[in-house]
Amino acid sequence: MDGLIPCLGVLGILIIVFGFIAFIRYLNYKETLALAEKGLSRPEEKNSKTLLRWGIIVTALGVALTIGLYPIGFFTGDSYPLHLGPWMLGGFIPLFLGLGLVLLHYLTEKE
Repeated sequence: MDGLIPCLGVLGILIIVFGFIAFIRYLNYKETLALAEKGLSRPEEKNSKTLLRWGIIVTALGVALTIGLYPIGFFTGDSYPLHLGPWMLGGFIPLFLGLGLVLLHYLTEKE
């Protein structure tokens, strides 16, 4: 019974956040429908640096998590090579995802 209040609080926060995201998407959908009824289309985005920005942000997050999780390898009794254990996936996954976004930006860049 002690853990019920924190669980409901976290659940409530998640419902509010995802509900807000769904509401914003619904508004964009209604805006697109209104434009289509008038025979207009949504303007093209001229900012092609979105992939690069997100790639840099996710890569920086991955580097920070990798640096923060690396010392755990020194405190475990198991002998992992280079002290890299399964806990490092928490840093490596966003690191390589961000690097992939940066690479995708440069490979699909229009000249």
